[in-house]
Amino acid sequence: MSELTLFKGGLPAYLKNASDDTTDALAGGDSLGSRRLSIKGGVFREMINGKEYRVSEERSMNIIIIKAAPKVSRTFYSGSYVEGEAVAPTCWSSDSQRPDEKVKAENKQSATCLNCPQNIKGSGQGEGRACRYQQRLAVVLDGEVDKEEVYQLVLPGKSIFGDGEKGKLPLQAYARHLKNHGTPITGVVTEMRFDTASPTPKLVFKPIRPVTEDEFETVTRLKDSPEAIAAITMNVAQTDGVKDKPRVAPQEDLFETPVVEVAAEVVAEPKKAAPKKAPVANEPSLDSLVSEWDDA
Repeated sequence: MSELTLFKGGLPAYLKNASDDTTDALAGGDSLGSRRLSIKGGVFREMINGKEYRVSEERSMNIIIIKAAPKVSRTFYSGSYVEGEAVAPTCWSSDSQRPDEKVKAENKQSATCLNCPQNIKGSGQGEGRACRYQQRLAVVLDGEVDKEEVYQLVLPGKSIFGDGEKGKLPLQAYARHLKNHGTPITGVVTEMRFDTASPTPKLVFKPIRPVTEDEFETVTRLKDSPEAIAAITMNVAQTDGVKDKPRVAPQEDLFETPVVEVAAEVVAEPKKAAPKKAPVANEPSLDSLVSEWDDA
């Protein structure tokens, strides 16, 4: 059997689309193989396999959050920032409690994140901390749920913490608001909007509508998919191609400069979305799921 035949459908049915840890380990991590939403420069950028595919100049975008990393992560970069340079962080934590085991001993800034000198206000730019918070999300785009394409969205600290205000809540406050009203975040279409009062990219959130039954079935199936798991998992690569001279970014959107991580395999470009089904006549309104924002 020739290689051409093998890759054109010559494999037995039970081997098609199969994958295993051995192949993944030998193939190595590819930091470009993923779908990602970027907020670099204060605009929404759709990144496919490391390349910019679409850019939206709109101030808001509607998504469905299907999964989130269970803990907020942290990354610290030392040295000078160079635009477009791919480097690994000096120290990092996937749970914001202590450095990950894979961090080199000489690079660990402290035994715990709480007592770390990089966690002190003013250790970074201005009054900021040198070690930055990040929240990883797996999302799908509103209106394109039928495509079943999962995107990674990584939020900086300003988009995660704080109290916010009516209709403009940071992520954790938004999630608490939904929880207080018995509404799962996976059950609503969420509007994420740039806070124009912030000097660096910052998103605020609010619910737009409940998802349809078909959308919820898709979301439920996708939330435990390999793509969703990969989107929320922090796997910093230690490869020869990564510069071992870390850097610190001058802005809050630190993660928007190239960070080398192990990611999913190269994915296909987005498919054309199927026509949206007409809403069911008796579909509940958002007001029946989430009350007004007076108690936000």
